[in-house]
Amino acid sequence: MRTCVFFHAHPDDEALLTAGLMARLAAEGNRVVLVVATAGELGRSGLRTRALGPLRLRELEESARILGCARVVPLGYPDSGLDGCAPGGFATRPVEEPAAMLARILAEEDADLLTVYDERGGYGHPDHVQVHRVGVAAARAAGTPVVLEATVDRDRLWRWLRPLAALFPLDGWRQAYTPGSMISHRVDVRRFAAAKRAAMAAHASQGTGGPRLLAVLCRLPGPLFRLALGTEYYVRR
Repeated sequence: MRTCVFFHAHPDDEALLTAGLMARLAAEGNRVVLVVATAGELGRSGLRTRALGPLRLRELEESARILGCARVVPLGYPDSGLDGCAPGGFATRPVEEPAAMLARILAEEDADLLTVYDERGGYGHPDHVQVHRVGVAAARAAGTPVVLEATVDRDRLWRWLRPLAALFPLDGWRQAYTPGSMISHRVDVRRFAAAKRAAMAAHASQGTGGPRLLAVLCRLPGPLFRLALGTEYYVRR
């Protein structure tokens, strides 16, 4: 049995990027631990509630249950917002502080594997960039032997997005995530597509308030869902 720690910025990030691998590892008898930096209280939602953060943490717990996680650890940092300007937000904190917290968890769990994001933070969200910095520092401090950067094959993504470029401003996506030539692990998670879709659906608050990626993906027909999300991409540091 291996212990695998997945480090994410906000609730629902785990469902979109790493849910298939989490479900697969849990099904194979490994211990899966989910650590989330913030409650995502500044995320967009059509729900009119001042308690979005606690709601999203409850959704996270349900997603983790579906995926077979043995432990969920919220670090409790404020969401930085898409511009990274929220006072005291996770992205603004000195890396050493959250890295020490994460390193303690890695040591407690005697973790064999940690996942973070690529150095761009995927599409550039400040909290995602901070996850990369914090995770790399924590793994170094704890001596965690394997660090994988969860990402997306940029070349494949752009082939999907290119037809929309005439309708939407997508130039920023040309530099998002990781070139296909740099990806070290392409993990087939099609057998766990149902669990991945259910984990995504657990984050119901993020499917409201206008057209949202999560809601669109959840509505894809089964074969198209497996085609689009049946492979997960990682770069081993």
